[in-house]
Amino acid sequence: MGQGLEFLFLGSGNAFASGRYWSSFLLNGRYLFDASPVVLPHLKQCQVAPDEIEAIFISHFHGDHFFGLPFLLLEYAEMTPRSKDLTILGPPGIEEQVRTITRAGFPNVLKKNKTYQETYRDLRDGLEGEVAGLKFLARSVNHVVEMECFGFRVQVGGRTVAYSGDSVLCDALLELADGADAFVVECSCWDGTCGPHLSPNDIRELRRRLGPKPTFILTHLDGGQKELGIENALVADDFARFSL
Repeated sequence: MGQGLEFLFLGSGNAFASGRYWSSFLLNGRYLFDASPVVLPHLKQCQVAPDEIEAIFISHFHGDHFFGLPFLLLEYAEMTPRSKDLTILGPPGIEEQVRTITRAGFPNVLKKNKTYQETYRDLRDGLEGEVAGLKFLARSVNHVVEMECFGFRVQVGGRTVAYSGDSVLCDALLELADGADAFVVECSCWDGTCGPHLSPNDIRELRRRLGPKPTFILTHLDGGQKELGIENALVADDFARFSL
């Protein structure tokens, strides 16, 4: 069976959601998937020590998924000195992108002597690896043409979690989620078409093609929601916790 999976959603909304904060989630207290602009205050509100995070997976460079990183680095430099090493994984150029936005907002942070090792890893389609005891597979997904976007399949403690990032329906999502225990999947378009994202009808199609497993956890939502009638599907809220 493997160890339990613990999910904490630090936000559950898309870039335009009313009444929801931007989506990101923490897995087993150590692995952060996307870093929204409110990730730091929400970690503190949930009484999670920011320095317990050992790996950060950035799916793409849209601001609602990425702009929280300077605040985390500021926290480590000024308020919560960390000793554990930190690995930040993201699309090609992740280190320069992080340094650019951090320099723009908090230029002194990059000049501080660090008390930990900070490592950056560029993703590519099909990349497999291991970080902080977690095995991962990155796959390119179809979101926008202006930037590379990734979904993930990770294994920890004998359990498997897939994460869609932002994407339309594509074969990579099926490959990432097939046989997983949980699939954290975006569902932005509750009221119809809203651009390059998944809709409830897409989620129904994913369920049909994947079968009853994995458990879906829907995130990156619009402001409202309605009953979808989809088997084995949970709907995230801000600060929601799920144990599987």
